[in-house]
Amino acid sequence: MALLNPNLNLRLPLTAPSQSQQQLSWRCNVAVAPTNLGTRLGFGSPLSTCFRVRCNAAAQAVNVAVGSGTPVRSTNILVVGATGTLGRQIVRRALDEGYDVRCLVRPRPAPADFLRDWGATVVNADLSKPETIPATLVGVHTVIDCATGRPEEPIKTVDWEGKVALIQCAKAMGIQKYVFYSIHNCDKHPEVPLMEIKYCTEKFLRDSGINHITIRLCGFMQGLIGQYAVPILEEKSVWGTDAPTRIAYMDTQDIARLTFIALRNEKMNGKLLTFAGPRAWTTQEVITLCERLAGQDANVTTVPVSILRFTRQLTRFFEWTNDVADRLAFSEVLTSDTVFSVPMGETYNLLGVDSKDIVTLEKYLQDYFTNILKKLKDLKAQSKQTDIYF
Repeated sequence: MALLNPNLNLRLPLTAPSQSQQQLSWRCNVAVAPTNLGTRLGFGSPLSTCFRVRCNAAAQAVNVAVGSGTPVRSTNILVVGATGTLGRQIVRRALDEGYDVRCLVRPRPAPADFLRDWGATVVNADLSKPETIPATLVGVHTVIDCATGRPEEPIKTVDWEGKVALIQCAKAMGIQKYVFYSIHNCDKHPEVPLMEIKYCTEKFLRDSGINHITIRLCGFMQGLIGQYAVPILEEKSVWGTDAPTRIAYMDTQDIARLTFIALRNEKMNGKLLTFAGPRAWTTQEVITLCERLAGQDANVTTVPVSILRFTRQLTRFFEWTNDVADRLAFSEVLTSDTVFSVPMGETYNLLGVDSKDIVTLEKYLQDYFTNILKKLKDLKAQSKQTDIYF
């Protein structure tokens, strides 16, 4: 049994905390009251005051617009994390369905021109800099939050502090709906920083009072291309584990399609949904499938789960390796005897979706290998035609 600390938004055990729970003492350490818009964010930084001022000013601008007879249209959406694996599919789907799409993108040396080419508007902001957020929300009806921190960043910077700022600002700005993507079973693994933060954010969003939909995900099919398909084709090592974890991977295009079906259904407000693919797969099953479709064997390097656990414990001894340990904790869950899947029958019924329309992993990988092998064959043929013999 757990109690909720209103200042930390963390589940606190009634019994003495274990070592793994003590290690989470820095997590979600923002002192906030979601229902009080004047509450200080508590980042320990002067940005908190600046954030409040800018957020209130932007909210006033929205009120002026609404008061002058120009209410925000329900088709105006902001996609946060638009350049990511899921985010770009959300953008494409939204544009195809006639939404006016604005994309929140971090300033970067290589601009996200492909989003503009598709027809979206790109605005620069950074969740780790709260004062940049309010202006991006002016004229927005719905926020779709696909963002997550980069591997080189501390997990809490974007996935907790940044999300707290975004949700609080969305509340102040009168955002009508907020879609948040979380992780399946995040409530069952408080020892894993990323999953605990996702669970905390779910609770924070729920307490904020914003109309919202929380969608928990199991895994992306797209991630398997770089992890298994490409290394097998290039005859490079494929990394796996000896654990029987099963994951129901889903095509991000299907996730995007189901998201907008849920978004248009007012009965979905406040719902917690879980999206999972048609079947859960072990790592070895995925590798075997890729081998069959590629027509060649994989060079598999197996990492025992015991090594991951030891590495995680070792990195906990040094402050500068804490973030590495945090991510290894997530890897440890993915390599345990766990099934990341749920029955989807009820969800399909709620959304009015036919399960036959959901792409299977076999079909997804078969299409990939068919296309890539055809291209390789064509390139080889072109190479032979241009050979010069003496």
